[in-house]
Amino acid sequence: MTVLQSPILNVALLRLRFGSISPAKSDLNLRAILFHLFLDRPLDYIIVTGDEHFINSLCSGARMDQGNRLGNIFVEQNILSAKTVERVVAIAERMHKSVADVLEDMGLITCEELANALAIQYKRKTAFNFARYSFNQQLLDIIPGEVALENHIFPLKLEEGRLALAMADPGNNRIVDNIAVNNNLAIIPYVATRKEIDMAVCRHYFEMESIEPSQKTVLIVEDDKLLLTILSHMLSGDYKVYTAMDGMQAYKDVVTKKPQVILTDKEMPKLDGYGLMDALTNMHETRNVPVILISGTSNADVEAEAFAKGFFDFISKPVKQITLLTRVKRAFDFYERQHYLK
Repeated sequence: MTVLQSPILNVALLRLRFGSISPAKSDLNLRAILFHLFLDRPLDYIIVTGDEHFINSLCSGARMDQGNRLGNIFVEQNILSAKTVERVVAIAERMHKSVADVLEDMGLITCEELANALAIQYKRKTAFNFARYSFNQQLLDIIPGEVALENHIFPLKLEEGRLALAMADPGNNRIVDNIAVNNNLAIIPYVATRKEIDMAVCRHYFEMESIEPSQKTVLIVEDDKLLLTILSHMLSGDYKVYTAMDGMQAYKDVVTKKPQVILTDKEMPKLDGYGLMDALTNMHETRNVPVILISGTSNADVEAEAFAKGFFDFISKPVKQITLLTRVKRAFDFYERQHYLK
């Protein structure tokens, strides 16, 4: 194993030869190495060469070791029992999700508890309640607002070539590398909650306040003004309706206005319906919000593709009011069941 260090990157190069030692022993030893690298010596990249299947197995095991470590922190803090952690780790492995995501999805931990545990795991400091402070434009210009929103990061302070950066995921080395290289800066990561970061991004980048809806809320995303007006009128009698004319504006509105149901056109400027769906799926807070795709193309293949991408439902144009109301009501029923189960 070779560890290469530079002012920007810390890289570990592992050369593995499958069969040189027994699989059981190699699995144990190399998992321990990867576990040490991931947790005790934070790295920007781990470059592994060798048998592909063997390496994939080892890296999967290392990710589970990270999950076990995070779970053990919750046990040590008397937040979770050891048996609960064991079951959650098994679920995460089966679903190919992180232990942190499963814990949050199941409502077993709060976002503050997760941030504190991640700070312990990655040996970082935490940052809380920073959204209320002022930040100068020069600092904000280091990271585009869309990038900050997508990656759940926020610039806190710039001093002598060192950028203090709030991060929801302290293991996201890719975005740290990009910021460091593009701006010739040293990055000092702080762990913060996604909620706090999203609030700061919306307030300081987009001049929008994050609100909690007091009634059933729908967001309609459609670049055709006439159709947008018609759809809004169809739903406004039963729901609070927000509108957006492109996918990027919709993405911002989802974070700030928190609609329980989203209707989006397939073809749109800046970010199309599929791109919007991908972005929402990658955000923990929005991945379970039902999204209905509206498309002018209606055939079995288009519908199948929409459902495969995770859309809750599909409506073809021209949109009939009875169809729209029925599908939206069903989406709200689904949302409320999900919310109740949490």
